[in-house]
Amino acid sequence: MTEKSSTLLKPISPYAALLIKDDSKKFLVIADIHLGWEATLSDEGVHIPSQTSKLLKRLEHIISMEKPDCLIILGDVKHAIEKIELEEWRDIPAFFEKLEKIVPRIKVVPGNHDGNIEVLLPKSVELAPQQGIIIGNIGLFHGHAWPDIKMLGCETLVIGHIHPTITFRDPIGFRITNQVWVKAPCDKTILARSMLRHYRIKFKRNEDPETVLESKFSIEPKVKNLLVMPSFNDFLGGRAINKPSIARDVIFRDFLGPILRSGSVMLDKAEIYLLDGTFLGTLSQLNKIC
Repeated sequence: MTEKSSTLLKPISPYAALLIKDDSKKFLVIADIHLGWEATLSDEGVHIPSQTSKLLKRLEHIISMEKPDCLIILGDVKHAIEKIELEEWRDIPAFFEKLEKIVPRIKVVPGNHDGNIEVLLPKSVELAPQQGIIIGNIGLFHGHAWPDIKMLGCETLVIGHIHPTITFRDPIGFRITNQVWVKAPCDKTILARSMLRHYRIKFKRNEDPETVLESKFSIEPKVKNLLVMPSFNDFLGGRAINKPSIARDVIFRDFLGPILRSGSVMLDKAEIYLLDGTFLGTLSQLNKIC
């Protein structure tokens, strides 16, 4: 699943983490850590000890192995959406204060759970726009909102947000669930047309969106693939993407996020990988044996 281009993109087996090498710089990318999720369960009467220290220990181990120049968290640092829980006030600043001692630079791309996240972050942590960031020919954003239109010039788009898993039942009925990476091909023309409409860029119905992008923004659409990251917080569970006997339009509607809803992502042709790198096949193949 390594990208053959000037920018190297490689999952770090067996973790829900991605390494990007661009020139001499190394970027470590994770998504969806959801610190403070235990407090939400506590409100519902389910009491689970904080797992923040376990997540931190795992991340510290990956940083010690890869020695990145920058850590990028691709959204949903915190879990509560409408407020900041007491546990988040306690855990999130401490989490980043420990990380900033072992990695030179930290950048957060906010997700849909990250309202007011800036008050919890140390001053040294950079808060990027929710429209995402570009590293070489790779565009990174959380996935709940439209990315910057400039990302149409990237070959690969990387998102979190979905928490993808696959679920199977064995012959005696036990359910087996695994986190997965999803690498899906994209139709750059459909995506370009959808993004132009979102940003209210006027063009004629029969006009080529690629021509519009080049004339108005000097952007040549190059998007080939969408890579969906598994959640770094594996305590949360996830969203099963292999659903048998279901139409493609229903699959897209069931996912959150404008890119997946745009119809530009060929999810049935998506390659599915376990965290250890095992290739399971395409999603359409998995649906047949589910």
